Amino acid sequence: MAVPSVLDAPLSPAERARHGRAARSRAPRSVHGWFEAAGDRPDPVGTIERQSATRLPELVPIRYGRMLESPFRFYRGAAAIMAADLGPAPNTGLTVQLCGDAHLLNFRLLASPERHLVFDINDFDETLAGPFEWDVKRLAASFVIAARANGFSTDEQDDAVRTCVRAYRRRMRDFAGMRTLDVWYAQDDVDRMRELLASSLDHETRRRTDRATAKARTRTHLQAYTKLTRVTAEGRRIAPDPPLLVPLGDLLDDPAEERQGLRGVLQGYVRSLSSERRYLLGRYHVVDMARKVVGVGSVGTRCWIVLLLGRDDDDPLLLQAKEAQESVLAPYTGGEPCEHQGRRVVAGQRLIQTSSDILLGWTHAVGLDGRGRDFYVRQLRDWKGIARPETMDPGLLRLFARLCGSALARAHARSGDPVAIAAYLGGSSRFDRALVAFARSYADLNERDHAALGAAVRSGRVRAESR
Repeated sequence: MAVPSVLDAPLSPAERARHGRAARSRAPRSVHGWFEAAGDRPDPVGTIERQSATRLPELVPIRYGRMLESPFRFYRGAAAIMAADLGPAPNTGLTVQLCGDAHLLNFRLLASPERHLVFDINDFDETLAGPFEWDVKRLAASFVIAARANGFSTDEQDDAVRTCVRAYRRRMRDFAGMRTLDVWYAQDDVDRMRELLASSLDHETRRRTDRATAKARTRTHLQAYTKLTRVTAEGRRIAPDPPLLVPLGDLLDDPAEERQGLRGVLQGYVRSLSSERRYLLGRYHVVDMARKVVGVGSVGTRCWIVLLLGRDDDDPLLLQAKEAQESVLAPYTGGEPCEHQGRRVVAGQRLIQTSSDILLGWTHAVGLDGRGRDFYVRQLRDWKGIARPETMDPGLLRLFARLCGSALARAHARSGDPVAIAAYLGGSSRFDRALVAFARSYADLNERDHAALGAAVRSGRVRAESR
């Protein structure tokens, strides 16, 4: 995203608001409503296959198997399909740094560098500058898809979307009236979450919320260290669980190649860190590295976990180096090509999140096939609380929708113009109603796409594995 210059003459708030209202002529709020797939819409299975062509072929069937499990799991892996649907449609031109894959499971509790729990977006593989409504639409549709999986009524599905979009619109209006630094410093910590939900929390919901925050604090790197490693004759090493977790040494015949691979991944990464964080990382030494299968949409991309130790075996650090490919949004935004996809992810994350991982960085490394690829690196599992929508009743899903809509508005207000976006959205519920219709229709389309993948597996066009 282009960095604004302090030398540019700023627009007044009134001019910014006029700019936002003028966007309605390009994209009236009603245009965001009911979605009809274009007659020349690309084959959804073909879109997924084109993505798979750049991935590890032995892992691609696992991706298909995970996407087949349910329409919601399919949706998690179908960001490229939705980008192709949204890209050609009229848009507002009101640009923010998009998450790019803003479904509800990419909002969660995270640890800030000050060791506070915050509620924020967590996945930035597809981050790129683009129209703010693309993120809102992806989030809204995810609530309908999750609600249908729970057997909720149409009214209950619509209510979750309406709550989410209304929270986004109202908080954006709040940001429009705030000073710039106050917008930048805004944070959704646990206390802020309780304030947002205070009027809606009954005793049982409060109990479940407190339990979720307590559990998030237990999901530390030490827990991951215990789960993913074992003691061997050579010391602590990553425990194999093929094909989901394969130590680098098991993929290579020559130990010298293993050492070279470790150096290749980490050397460039260390240079991407600030000096004090390079110093911190220098207190550790690399012990082992393994290829790991993660998520749904990311399955098949190269993802490595790196085990480092500090003082002794009780002083571990686990890093995750994840391949960064071109954003699925890139063909539809008209922006300049990114020179380094890992750096794109890191820059987007730092722009969107209020508190990013202190060891977040990027690198370029040559793979086992001799090809160079971009990666971004972060700590593996640091106080992460993940939502479980399948356990939510309609009331709790609605509360979660409110949190997500509010958090997305905060993320967009940091990189976009909250005055212009708030003016575009207005004070009425017109945009909210349009997104309810969009989410319902797009959930229908997602179900058809999910069925198309199932048909492709049954016909032998693609192969799926359950892992």
